[in-house]
Amino acid sequence: MACRALGSVVEAAGSVDLTNWIRHNEAQLEYFERTAKPRMIPRRSRYLERHVDELVRFARLSPDDAVLEVGAGMGRYTIPLLRRGYHVEALDLSATLLERLVRYGGADAGLRGLHAADIASPPSELEGRFDLVVGLFTLHHLHDLESCFRGIRRVLRRDGGRIAFLEPNPLNPLFYVQIVVTPGMTWDGDGGIVRMRPDRVFRALAGAGFGRFRHERFGFFPPFLAERTHGAEIERRLERVGLLRPFLPFQLFAAEAL
Repeated sequence: MACRALGSVVEAAGSVDLTNWIRHNEAQLEYFERTAKPRMIPRRSRYLERHVDELVRFARLSPDDAVLEVGAGMGRYTIPLLRRGYHVEALDLSATLLERLVRYGGADAGLRGLHAADIASPPSELEGRFDLVVGLFTLHHLHDLESCFRGIRRVLRRDGGRIAFLEPNPLNPLFYVQIVVTPGMTWDGDGGIVRMRPDRVFRALAGAGFGRFRHERFGFFPPFLAERTHGAEIERRLERVGLLRPFLPFQLFAAEAL
């Protein structure tokens, strides 16, 4: 498995302030590499499997799809996707996190490729290779959405290339409470949640050459309730209550390259 060093973003930057972009990436690397993040460690749980279930359904993921996961980290979601038999390669800004992904069993689960890079400036060997690009809790860590979506557009195959991302809902106040009370979480590291409004995400996608947008929300309970049998049943009922839908904690974005 080849693992590239972090590539240059100069070509992808365009009108974006390159200095701020580099500082952002450096801050993200420090945030994820120097502070313990036990919540990112792969583990089996009903709560995490629900995230994977919803992404697979919403992305219309096929066993034949060549998939690139952006922001794969230590494999919290990569490994469950691999265990289901999907053909997944992993990309992350941090080579350190990707090394941990291998350590936690990514290679044993059938990981096909490992790439340390900024998705805004993807390695040339990835261009035009994938049917689908996915990410789970990744977009809110990226510096400039449109530039990153342009990079994603480059790695997709020209005919029918798709994207699907799972993100926190900025209208749900519990995420801001979580940032404050959870050791290792900071506003600088996770404050990008406020940018995850559908209008802003879809505007960035349109600027990068995507269309046919879809959006959906789900979830309700925190893990200790959602993982209980009755908790999961009640959660499904609450998701159907119209007044609650704008505030459900998780949201899915999908689009197609035009």
